[in-house]
Amino acid sequence: MNSNYECVGGLAASGALPENVNYAVKSSLLLSFLESVPAVSARLKAPMTGDRKFEDVVKSAQDAAVLVLVY
Repeated sequence: MNSNYECVGGLAASGALPENVNYAVKSSLLLSFLESVPAVSARLKAPMTGDRKFEDVVKSAQDAAVLVLVY
């Protein structure tokens, strides 16, 4: 009930319904940024270039994923 009410409020205020928005960042830009910060650069892991099992890749991706909330 609450989320529907918020949608109606958004429609009344802006004339459009709110939507979920996903953002992506190019890894090369992110890596360049992280390497420019000495405290972060020293903590970066070496890239994994060898063959890996699918399950290991999935686990690595899950461990690396984050949720960013913006209010």
